[in-house]
Amino acid sequence: QVQLVESGGGLVQPGGSLRLSCAASGFTFSSYWMYWVRQAPGKGLEWVSTIHAGGGSTYYADSVKGRFTISRDNAKNTLYLQMNSLKPEDTALYYCAKDRYLYGVGSREYDSWGQGTQVTVSS
Repeated sequence: QVQLVESGGGLVQPGGSLRLSCAASGFTFSSYWMYWVRQAPGKGLEWVSTIHAGGGSTYYADSVKGRFTISRDNAKNTLYLQMNSLKPEDTALYYCAKDRYLYGVGSREYDSWGQGTQVTVSS
């Protein structure tokens, strides 16, 4: 059974930083592209970032480029999102998600995700 558990969210002031983690189990973590997505009230689901199965390629939404860094530790089955220079518009429920295909191509075709961790950026 695939399980993804996000953690690390919280309340932070604008300009602050948070590091989100996603603990993965139930599948061969190192064989899958992984993603961070987020949802704010009234905005729908927004793709944030992508990382190749081996960590060699990363991609970011324009809204977070230069501020967020996605990474993974395949030995620990853990995905990370380092979030710097946070803005109020980053406030959302953040999910990690798994690509549906073994050694896929980063097409954002998710087949599982966690329950999310809340990030609130406010003064």
